[in-house]
Amino acid sequence: MHPFRQAVERKDMDAVAALLADDVVFTSPVVFKPYTGKAITAAILRAVAEVFEDFAYEREIGAPGARDHALVFTATVGGKQLQGCDFLRVDEAGKIEELMVMVRPLSAANALAEAMGARFDAIAREAAGT
Repeated sequence: MHPFRQAVERKDMDAVAALLADDVVFTSPVVFKPYTGKAITAAILRAVAEVFEDFAYEREIGAPGARDHALVFTATVGGKQLQGCDFLRVDEAGKIEELMVMVRPLSAANALAEAMGARFDAIAREAAGT
C-alpha cells in the first residue's frame, strides 16, 4: 500500500504533508491552473479531508517502487456521491512531485468546487502561514 494512501486513510494530514516534495505540483479537478508548492497543496488536502464524507480508497494501481501510482476512491460531497482518482508521481527520494485529482460525475465536481471555493480564503491563509 502506498504511504500516501496509508496516511490519508489514517486521516494523518501531517504525514500526508511530509510525503509532498517542496515543489509539488497539484492539479485540481475544479480549477484550470495547477498549484505549486508544499504549503498550498497541504492546505488544499486538509480542506478536502474536511469536505469529503464517507471517503474510501477502492483500489490502487502501480507496482511497488514505481514512480507512478493511481488511487481510485469514492466519497460524498454536498450530498453528491463521487468517484475519483489521485494520480501520484514520486521523485527519486519517494516524495510526491505531482498530484493530479480527477472526479466524476460533473454534479459532484460542481459540489466539490462550491465547497472548496467557500474555504479558499482560509486555505490561502493557512498556506501563507497567517
